[in-house]
Amino acid sequence: MSAFACSCALAQTTGFSIASMDKTADPCTNFYQYACGSWMKANPIPAEYSRWGRFNELSDRNQRILKDILETSSARTTRSAIEQKIGDYYQACMDEAGIEKAGTAPLKPFLDRITGIKEKKDVADVVGKMHREGIGAFFGLGAGADYNNSKMTIVHAAEGGLSLPDRDYYLKEDAKSADIRKKYEQHVQKMFVLLGYSEEKAGAAAKTVLAVETALAKPAADRVARRNPLSRNHPTDVMAFIGSAPSFNWIGYSRGLDLPRIQNLNVSNPDYFKAFDKTFADTSLDDIKTYLAWQALNANAAALPKRFEEENFDFFQRTLSGTREMRPRWKRCVSSVDGDLGEALGQKYVELAFGPDAKQRMAVMIANLEKALVQDINTLDWMTDETKARALGKLKAIQNKVGYPEKWRDYSKLQIKAGDYLGNSLRSNVFQRQHNLDKIGKAPDPKEWGMSPPTVNAYYSPMQNNINFPAGILQPPFFDVKIDDAVNYGGIGAVIGHEITHGFDDQGRRFDADGNLKDWWTAADGKAFEERASCIDKQYSDFVAVGDVKVNGKLTLGENTADNGGVRIALMALMDSLQGREVEKLDGFTPRQRFFLGFAQVWCEGMTDEESRRRALTDPHAPGRYRVNGTVSNMPEFWTAFGCTEGQPMVRGANACRVW
Repeated sequence: MSAFACSCALAQTTGFSIASMDKTADPCTNFYQYACGSWMKANPIPAEYSRWGRFNELSDRNQRILKDILETSSARTTRSAIEQKIGDYYQACMDEAGIEKAGTAPLKPFLDRITGIKEKKDVADVVGKMHREGIGAFFGLGAGADYNNSKMTIVHAAEGGLSLPDRDYYLKEDAKSADIRKKYEQHVQKMFVLLGYSEEKAGAAAKTVLAVETALAKPAADRVARRNPLSRNHPTDVMAFIGSAPSFNWIGYSRGLDLPRIQNLNVSNPDYFKAFDKTFADTSLDDIKTYLAWQALNANAAALPKRFEEENFDFFQRTLSGTREMRPRWKRCVSSVDGDLGEALGQKYVELAFGPDAKQRMAVMIANLEKALVQDINTLDWMTDETKARALGKLKAIQNKVGYPEKWRDYSKLQIKAGDYLGNSLRSNVFQRQHNLDKIGKAPDPKEWGMSPPTVNAYYSPMQNNINFPAGILQPPFFDVKIDDAVNYGGIGAVIGHEITHGFDDQGRRFDADGNLKDWWTAADGKAFEERASCIDKQYSDFVAVGDVKVNGKLTLGENTADNGGVRIALMALMDSLQGREVEKLDGFTPRQRFFLGFAQVWCEGMTDEESRRRALTDPHAPGRYRVNGTVSNMPEFWTAFGCTEGQPMVRGANACRVW
């Protein structure tokens, strides 16, 4: 039995519920309203959120479990090494009086380092140190699998150094974008004033920051272009890369970052680095130092006194997302510990919230979903046998990871001190950066996780060809060991199907069974795929996100393809598991109907207009209502289940889109 006694009542988590439905709505007109209408009415967006949905409900529940763990770890006199680290990190974050007393002194060494730069050639060393400490500037550089040899880890260099959510915030000329830039400049000025600058000096600094970041935004690839791995694969040798941006002292940067000697790397956007070279050469040293000071200040605002936190919240949350209030301090601190010590905290979470029964039932469901996709691929009328055989080979090679890592991360070399929140954050960043750089020249570890166990999410890794389901999402409403299979297949089953299908969406299909960027399709099959994917692109591009802003069908194509394919194979798996048995209705609904209701209720949500706009510009996922209605309107199985007829909104009929 765990030594922790959670007071958060695990059983109180709400899952699938008929009470969440709006039965006055017509399921064939607006299935999302039918499935979620009463839930949305009863769940207005809390003041501390810009989006409130079932993901948030579960995340909130998980955070309360983590809070109990952390408070216990903070208070104990006799603790394990893990309890010391997570407890002291949490205590330091919660010590608002200590943070106020320290003021900006913890940040001073970093600002002094920037102020002390005498010549441009010395900038690179400082940028390297900043990157090592988790502070972004100018570009991004780190270790990842080689697109052309997934069994080898190499260095990747990409665009970066922006503070606003996306390059388009700097470049779009509409009134709303111009207003956001104006408010961003005012925010930067306020932050510099809080740091001790005069109003005049802070105003000039803010203009400099916006000018430098705008120059960096112009050559950066947009989000749609960045989705195509073919456009991000530019292997080159180090000397050629240095020659493309000679104004920057790359040797000094490598020294500051403590980058091991390398001969080759991948440059995601070669044109960006050529443009960066000109920007760097044309920008004065004083302006560069101002930009770097802002990056250091902005990156660490959450660990500074309340006045900085509140101003940071006012712009990035209230202005950009429409959030009315800051989350309580304890929630922000739980998130910080999870972000920096995720597997240490995750060990304690798993003890409380994830048992072997859930893991076993997940294994069965995944096997059933994979079996369904085999059947789906074999019956496709648009794919040749040659490509089908390769697709089946890739599917067979997918590795499944459920719950938590087989081997936990070793944090013994990471020093966590009581009463040193900023220091703990920076040392954690250095620890994580070193962990990343240590991978260079080695084979990626397929057992390593990219999410912490309490995370309410899941993912597919195209270069490792594996699907990953943290324990955090394997809870109601996604997964409930106490409820019927129909609802579970609609909830977590659709999530499993979604992640598997990512291996065959417009991005995933470009990687082979070993995770290499390799075209394994015949030309005719590739063309047939593109035609079917184009249908989904056009369908979702007609959906309105908010006001005059529409969903970006190309940006969301991978997720929409995965939704459509995932729900279809999840339903196939459910029906196969029933083996033709007549199952009695529950709550008045057939298993097929409950499947679709279980799927829809996962996506019940509300969102501020500001957040809707931000996500439309940056999020590769469509809003929940379109993830539901967009998917079911393409499925004859849904039309039959609810007796929908041609001409109703949820029936696309001959215009229905289908890839998988």
